[in-house]
Amino acid sequence: MPLTPEQIAAYHRDGFVTAHGVFAAEATALQNEATRLTGLTPLIDTNNIRCRWQDHAETGECRFDCFDPVIDISPVCERIARSPILSEMAAQLYGEPAFLFKDKLIFKPPGAKGYDMHQDYISWDSFPESFLTVIVAIDPSDASSGATEVFPGYHQQGCMSPRDGMYHTLKDDQVDLSQGVVLELQPGDVAFFSGFTPHRSAPNQSGHSRRLLYLSFNASRDGGDIRTAHYTFFHQWLQERYAEYGKTETYFR
Repeated sequence: MPLTPEQIAAYHRDGFVTAHGVFAAEATALQNEATRLTGLTPLIDTNNIRCRWQDHAETGECRFDCFDPVIDISPVCERIARSPILSEMAAQLYGEPAFLFKDKLIFKPPGAKGYDMHQDYISWDSFPESFLTVIVAIDPSDASSGATEVFPGYHQQGCMSPRDGMYHTLKDDQVDLSQGVVLELQPGDVAFFSGFTPHRSAPNQSGHSRRLLYLSFNASRDGGDIRTAHYTFFHQWLQERYAEYGKTETYFR
């Protein structure tokens, strides 16, 4: 199911595009695998930099939210991440071969806060400007469960925050909030968006988790297969940031 010319044009115009049912046949396997992964309690530790954490929107309780990376501990996620259909779709958007760059699974349990407005691109010297993200929906994703909300057209401005190698949120007045598009997805649907597309997500106010597999790619022109090099740098960068706050016993497992 390659992307149509209309979908490719929409991506370049708006900075995002959705495709429905791409992994419908894999949806149950992904759901079961996401459940299995939450049972890997030896890995879920605040010192393990594979793990991400998110506060409960009302109680402030800090809870496990994400594995990054995930494909090295999940054969099912790796099968999806390295599927020919995804690399072909990304290649269509690039007009050249695409390479898997990053992978994570965000669980977003009920009550979890969302993410403030930001762009995924970070101005490290090694970070590819061709970076794009693919969401593979594991659970239904809509406004009530805190679906990703994208803001079309702004990707054409490139990086909208300081190019200082740090993560930045965007101010609400940098985009027209009335133009936001909530990416409503069913299990097995996919959505692509540019690393320069501003996006955010609201708290999960539903009674179920909103699990999404986030996969990122880079174009061949940006170094080819640089996933391993990225994670080597990223882990060092994370540990340095944690150390700035006195957290010096971090590790990756």
